[in-house]
Amino acid sequence: MARPKKKYKALLIEPNYSNKFPPIGLMKIATYHKNLGNWDVVFYKGDLKQFVIEQITDKCIAAFNKVDKSIDWYIKRDAIFEFIKTRKKSALDAIGVESSEKSLELGNIAIDFKDFYWKGTWKKYPDWDRVFVTTLFTFYWKTTIETIEFAKLLVKNPKNLMVGGVLASIQPKEIEEATGIKPHVGILGAGDLDKGDTQVIDELPLDYSILDEIEYKYPMTNAYYGYTTRGCIRRCPFCAVPILEPKYNSYIPLKERIDRIRELYGEQQNMLLMDNNVLASKQFPQIIQDIIDCGFERNAKFTQPDLLEIAIRNLKNKVNDRAYIRKAHSLIMDFYDRLKGEESYQVYKIITKYHISKLLTTRKEALVDAYEEIKEIYAKHFRPSPKIRYVDFNQGVDARLFNENNVALLARIAIRPLRIAFDDIKTRPAYEKALRLSVAAGLNDFSNYLLYNFNDYPIELYQRMKINVDLCEELNVSIYSFPMKYHPIRKKEGDEEDFSHNRDYIGKHWNRKYIRAIQAILNSTKGKIGRGQSFFQEAFGRNEDEYMDLLEMPESFIIYRFFFKWLDERNVGIGTSHWRNAWKECKDSVSEERWEDVCQVIHANVFNQSILDGFEEPVIKRLLRYYIDFRDDIITEGTDLYNLKKEFDKLPTK
Repeated sequence: MARPKKKYKALLIEPNYSNKFPPIGLMKIATYHKNLGNWDVVFYKGDLKQFVIEQITDKCIAAFNKVDKSIDWYIKRDAIFEFIKTRKKSALDAIGVESSEKSLELGNIAIDFKDFYWKGTWKKYPDWDRVFVTTLFTFYWKTTIETIEFAKLLVKNPKNLMVGGVLASIQPKEIEEATGIKPHVGILGAGDLDKGDTQVIDELPLDYSILDEIEYKYPMTNAYYGYTTRGCIRRCPFCAVPILEPKYNSYIPLKERIDRIRELYGEQQNMLLMDNNVLASKQFPQIIQDIIDCGFERNAKFTQPDLLEIAIRNLKNKVNDRAYIRKAHSLIMDFYDRLKGEESYQVYKIITKYHISKLLTTRKEALVDAYEEIKEIYAKHFRPSPKIRYVDFNQGVDARLFNENNVALLARIAIRPLRIAFDDIKTRPAYEKALRLSVAAGLNDFSNYLLYNFNDYPIELYQRMKINVDLCEELNVSIYSFPMKYHPIRKKEGDEEDFSHNRDYIGKHWNRKYIRAIQAILNSTKGKIGRGQSFFQEAFGRNEDEYMDLLEMPESFIIYRFFFKWLDERNVGIGTSHWRNAWKECKDSVSEERWEDVCQVIHANVFNQSILDGFEEPVIKRLLRYYIDFRDDIITEGTDLYNLKKEFDKLPTK
């Protein structure tokens, strides 16, 4: 009789930053280890100290059970967790050890485990055979390094801590210098984790279940994620793809992976493809056919499957208990919150009966049993209606590769929006051609990222946005533009500061004031610019001169533009009615010889009383006061501007 394989434990960690998309690399690593058959896999994103306390809590419960099995200590899991976390006597009392004949011994065990955490003894007894930390943007440097340092405490052997992902591939030397861990660069292939293993990790189906193990919810959900190609034929100087995916792989089969995801985790509404240059593929017709075969032809529709039924099924099949306990619990509690009357009371009794009101005290078996009593009521309310499906090549497609043939292929699938890159004003002819070909093929929903703060001039951002607004009107289509500020991916030679580790980089043709002005405008437009001349002109100016004035304008006049416009229209002021119009008159009164000196102050974007000391001219002092004054008054209770703003906020919104 063959001896059973030794079981190992793998922990997958994403640092606790905010991001839209789930960690696709970790989802593949989860699949890889589960395919091996002798690995328990756990995913975590959040406060790692909380994670450690959760693990210690379960050890405490196991120790309690060895002393007294007559009491169900699991339903006290939340109180044990709280005691270890806070050390409060009230939490210890809530555990209820006094109900046991061995209360003194149990109380001492609870205190021992509390001390095990607070004295840091847990650091000497790591639980995990392998730990994987994914990384993302370089400006998340601090959070990422802190996560890696914490992960070193969790792994039995530091050699089995693997750091990978975007930041790790771009700055491997810097990460190794900061942490002592040599990261993996690029994507994972066959044999990269275990010599001789033939699984191509990068091409494995994603383990969607791990996303339900965590409290964090990714904004982009209910979608199939994947690649149909890897790499890019371009070598754009601002892009990290040549480092992350140096070889162009022109075709990765899609359908088998989608079918497995559908079978295990249920049908997903949309398809999010992360290809960096799909149009460069010679197998592009086959890629389109794969997408259609997966159910994403043009005008395709989706009907939401019963996610609670899937969660319970996966609990029964031991797919991922940690994930589906959380998922099923969340679905049942959300359902209960929506109920009223007699049905609400019926479900409440079931929740109480099986002790599933709190996630920390919810058992797998209890959820399965509770579901059997709830499912008839649940089925009565589960009436999903069909929804339109979308395919999104999220990284954009290359305008320079558009032709009638590949646009006709794109028009066969449920693509929305079609993202066409427009990173440089010099690519305008190719961009416009691509857009017009797409409209002729029947596509009418578009989006693009507009890179700025690289080698471009500020006026070029306005020009690209204006081109899109004009094309919306001319072609009767929707184009949503998303200006994206450039950040270096590595420290540039000659720079004292490593701007890749923060968001402070200023391009050679930009300045801090202009960057801040663009960000202030985008805050009010929620980061995007859509169709509509009046909307665009109000946000960015009616022409290039107004746009450049806007960049120079005091920030408070930009952020509270409608408020100050209202003051100007009413001729309301504090002492005088000197607002945006008066600022413009004052600015235009500064002599050309002195304007350059004034600009140096404005563009530095540091405004305090000391900036007045460098100028004697009254008109310049008056101009600079617009930048110093009002900033705090608008938000400071009791000031005249604050009171006027409150009056303005009560007005009906147009």
